[in-house]
Amino acid sequence: MARNRSQSSGGPSGPRPDRGKSTDQVEAPAGGKALPERRPAKLACRNVWKLFGSDAKRFLKRHDYAPTAEQITQAGLIGAVQDANFDVAEGEIFVIMGLSGSGKSTLVRCMSRLIEPTAGETFFDGQDLQKTPEKELIDLRRHKMGMVFQHFALLPHLTVLHNVAFPLEIQGVDRRTREARAREVIELVGLKGRERYYPRELSGGQQQRVGLARSLSVEPEVWFLDEPFSALDPLIRREMQDEFLRLQNMLQKTIAFITHDFDEAIRLADRIAIMKDGVIEQIGTPENLVTSPATDYVAEFTKEVSRAKVLSVRSIMESATEATSPQDAVSAAAKIEQVAARVFDQETPVPVVDAEGRLVGVLTREAVLKVLVRRPEP
Repeated sequence: MARNRSQSSGGPSGPRPDRGKSTDQVEAPAGGKALPERRPAKLACRNVWKLFGSDAKRFLKRHDYAPTAEQITQAGLIGAVQDANFDVAEGEIFVIMGLSGSGKSTLVRCMSRLIEPTAGETFFDGQDLQKTPEKELIDLRRHKMGMVFQHFALLPHLTVLHNVAFPLEIQGVDRRTREARAREVIELVGLKGRERYYPRELSGGQQQRVGLARSLSVEPEVWFLDEPFSALDPLIRREMQDEFLRLQNMLQKTIAFITHDFDEAIRLADRIAIMKDGVIEQIGTPENLVTSPATDYVAEFTKEVSRAKVLSVRSIMESATEATSPQDAVSAAAKIEQVAARVFDQETPVPVVDAEGRLVGVLTREAVLKVLVRRPEP
């Protein structure tokens, strides 16, 4: 099976040989958000490797920074991240997913240089983090990066207010200013009135909100979230996903979000990177990944996903006639799941409009039925 790695120059050994379709080629969701590529890159990885084991740097150099998986194994090394190349656009939710051990958490830690890459380059606003002095890097993390992990790591002896204000205290912000800022973000995440509670007095979902508030208190430009909701039960998890989307609609942060749950990724992501054994198999919108998997692994990974949740109306609509009225139309960006009942309740095709309200097609019962009743693979 061919590996699907994106291409770029500027890594340790210059341009890579062609290994297939670029993972950064992405089509915009019809009628949906603007293409991430049309916005400035906030984060970037260029030929990033992280090999665990002795003499890893020399090993990569000996193999011209392009070893095979077999060569890595024979050398007694673990290829946690292998030749990762991608940009994360400003304001984008970029989801990294894969099974346990696929390398997704290691990759995110390389992006913030919490883990030192074995080779390659990582960029923040065009600044090469590999060349950034440690003191400056710490300052960058404290003021411009927010991090939330699966384990909330709240300080049990501090109240909600003081937990949220703690990063600002570390920065040396005076008490009045930091507590005022903490109260702002506590209200933002829906915990107003619980400022004096201790973590033990909160539910799991409320504790997670404190974790989100604490990371937001420094007003980060980039948010790194490593499976922040995976420890929550399904109902609270759904609630936290809704809360996360509400916050993102207001704040428009650049986000790298790790999950192993494809349903969660579908709900949250502008784009998704699927990893396997340290390799990024494909990057694309949820719709791209489901309809045009680049590798057998991606096809297998996404085959059980409900297409009605992923496919947009635009992807299955038909041409409208001159007599079609845009009245009572559905959005071209809507998912089939959202409009299916409406289509089946109406005997005639439902008009479809774009983001500007222009008529762009019609949606028929037959088209929706084909998505809902998917025939098994031969």
